[in-house]
Parts: sequence; structure tokens; C-alpha cells
Amino acid sequence: MSEQEPTPQNQVSAENLPDTLRDDSLNEMPEENTITFKRAHLYSVLLPLAFVAGLTFGYLFWGRSDSAGAAQPSVVVVAATPGADQEQAAVQGAEPTPEFQRYDVPIDDDPILGPEQAAITIIEFSDYECPYCRKWHQEVWPLLQAEYGDQIRLVYRDFPLTSIHSNASPAAVAANCAGEQDKYWEFNDKLFAMKLNLGKTTYQTYAEELGLDMPAFNECLDSGRYVDEVEADYQYAANLGIRSTPTFFVNGIPVVGAQPFDMFKSLIDQELAGELPK
Repeated sequence: MSEQEPTPQNQVSAENLPDTLRDDSLNEMPEENTITFKRAHLYSVLLPLAFVAGLTFGYLFWGRSDSAGAAQPSVVVVAATPGADQEQAAVQGAEPTPEFQRYDVPIDDDPILGPEQAAITIIEFSDYECPYCRKWHQEVWPLLQAEYGDQIRLVYRDFPLTSIHSNASPAAVAANCAGEQDKYWEFNDKLFAMKLNLGKTTYQTYAEELGLDMPAFNECLDSGRYVDEVEADYQYAANLGIRSTPTFFVNGIPVVGAQPFDMFKSLIDQELAGELPK
């Protein structure tokens, strides 16, 4: 089943592209959505195509690592834009060898949990209404914190799938409002706990539970001053070619989906040991 976002008049739908926006899980087929691209900017199509090819390969490659008896990969491999050798291999019917690639994804002014000098930076593009994002935050991130301590930090960037998650953007705005009072990550935890249905009343309840200044919090919500910030994160990710939640960059290495702790540990251990290309 596919759900698509409306296409603005000055943009074309990416329905002919290989993938669509989705939530990713370990064992379930994701819901789908459509990213739109500006017709005039050819690069905004070519870059996502190359990036999506890499992410798709990475997802399939790493997805095998959590099956029973599967061998852990020795290196993370992400496909880049095919070169002449890869194109020739495709013509001959052989499977091309993907290239390892890191992506220079900026932290921007987004919330950071962990020390600035941490050796490992995980940048997450996520959606507060995504069940697989919740799964990762509740089951994987606490284990990574316990395992690596000050060696790791998390950066949260918003990627709300608004056509299938109507509360995702307002929840992201509310979290930023809590961040004005230095309670972003506590609010983040409450949102992903999903004990209450998302909505303004729920955001106010969480703010009260965290002891926030309620007039200031409500003024922030009503002003909508973080709407543009959330949208900017979304547009950056869409232009980069991201189309799944959650999507991570571990020191620039893309990982798609709510992958298990063992996968992240394998990747991080190799990165700390200097075994991965820079």
C-alpha cells in the first residue's frame, strides 16, 4: 500500500525514482511516501539517485547482519555513483562492487546529546510519530550510551513524514520549544515513550511534568517560530536523497532503518579502531 504527498505545481513527483519515503523496520515492509524534486535543478535529482542507491545497498547489506548465524561484515560498504568499471560490469551481467563513501552532513544548530569531543557522532534524521524511530530510541540508543559513554554523541535532525504522520511536525516544534528551556532531550524521551496521543494538550502535559515555564512554552507553540527550522531540516534531507525514517550518519557513514545494537556496535568499533576509510 502506498501513500503519496500532493505535488506542488512547480515541482514534479519522484514516482519514477527507485524508492519512496518510508518508515524503515528490521522485519516489516515500510509505509511509502513521495519526495518531490525541482524540475529545474538536475543535480537535485542526480545526487539523490546516487545517494539512494548507496543507502539501499547499505540497508540490504546490514539488514542481513541480524539474522541467525549471519557473519558480521568486516567493513561498511556504500554504493556511490557508478564509474566506468561498474557500468561495464553491469553490461557483462556481473554485480558491480560498491564504493565506501562518507557524507559531509552538517550538525546545523540542532540538539546534541553528548560531549563535543566525542569520537563518534551519530546524526539521526527522524520522525516523532514513526514507530521504528521509537524502537531505536528505546532499544538501541540506551545500549550505545552504556557501551561508549563519552565516546559518542547524538544529533537529532527532523524529518517528519507529514502525509502519513500528521502530528510529526507539531511534535518536532514542541520539542524545540522545550529546548528553549534546556529540556529538549527530556521532552524527546517523553514523545518517543508515546504514552499519550500526540497533540497540543499532550505537549502541554509533558511540559508541565518537566517543570517548564508554561506561559513561555505556550507562547513558543503559538508563535510557530520553529516551523521553519523543522521544514529546513526536512528539505535538506530530501535534497540529499534521504527517504526513510530513521536514517543515520555515523561519522558520515549512512545507516538506514532501526538497525540493531550489534550492527551499530560493529560499525562503531571498526571506526574507533581506524579500520574504515576516511
